[in-house]
Amino acid sequence: MNALFLFMTLTAQSDPGAPITLRNDDIVVTILPSVGNMAISMKVKGQEVLWSPTYDPAAMKAKPQLAGIPFLAPWANRIEGMLYWANGKQYALNPHLGNLRPDGNKNPIHGLAMFTDRWKQFGVQAGNGVRYVAELDFARYPDWLAQFPFPHKISMTYRLFDGELFVETYIKNESSEPMPVAIGYHPYFQLPGGRDSWTIHIPAFEHVELSPTLIPTGKRTPLAQRDIPLKGNKFDDVYTNLARNAEGRAEFSVSNGTQKLAVRFGSRYMVGVVYAPPGRDFVCFEPMAAITDAFNRHHAGKYPDLQFIPPGGTWTETWSIRPSGF
Repeated sequence: MNALFLFMTLTAQSDPGAPITLRNDDIVVTILPSVGNMAISMKVKGQEVLWSPTYDPAAMKAKPQLAGIPFLAPWANRIEGMLYWANGKQYALNPHLGNLRPDGNKNPIHGLAMFTDRWKQFGVQAGNGVRYVAELDFARYPDWLAQFPFPHKISMTYRLFDGELFVETYIKNESSEPMPVAIGYHPYFQLPGGRDSWTIHIPAFEHVELSPTLIPTGKRTPLAQRDIPLKGNKFDDVYTNLARNAEGRAEFSVSNGTQKLAVRFGSRYMVGVVYAPPGRDFVCFEPMAAITDAFNRHHAGKYPDLQFIPPGGTWTETWSIRPSGF
């Protein structure tokens, strides 16, 4: 069932601030519509697989933090500086609107909507598992349009089916110009027993070289090793030219030999970021539609793979989490 049909048939929830719970088989997922529509918990046979400093919805609402499954839009990762290009035009970001998040180098990071309470949520539906849909109407908010002048609508569908959590994103461009797509997700996964017992798999042919401020330099190098133990290693790395199966999905994973979390990217998620800082018992496999600073890299002729939605057109893609061994 596509997102447009869901928009026409579902009705809005009466309590827009209430957490949403999805249950199917042995998996329970909790979503916070009023905190960026973020999934904060995913329990498999009672065991938590997402990482968060708090699993209490009220505490997360009072103090939102990167945790669980944040959605990053209209850009993921960083823009270098306060200027970016789209369709041959240069746009300036306005720090005085209070909706930008700076990184340690004062570059705006992870877009505008990460913790927003502007999602309109719709009812949980059963059938082929269970699903929940929410919609974000970007065009309604002048403070967002001032930073990214492309009116559009986003719908997000969480679906639990056959032991897997699917996350579908649907975007409709309502502007009069092509809209660049650089969205992404930043899921955090727990590493029970500590990071040293886990190994990650990176299904990529190329590693994107980054500057000291984590901006792509334009160079890519072949990835020599795909299975890498977390012990003694740290990651904040960008990968592209992903290896895909017959269905067009690229599978990142982390395993301790018994338990495994597989994160499967649909074909329009052309980039994967792996984040596993030293001393922390989590890992992130981040599905991204584009590399870091994609708007500017594309304009400079260093990133021809940036995707665009034509005026009136749509973009849809899905990624998923499949746990096993729990």
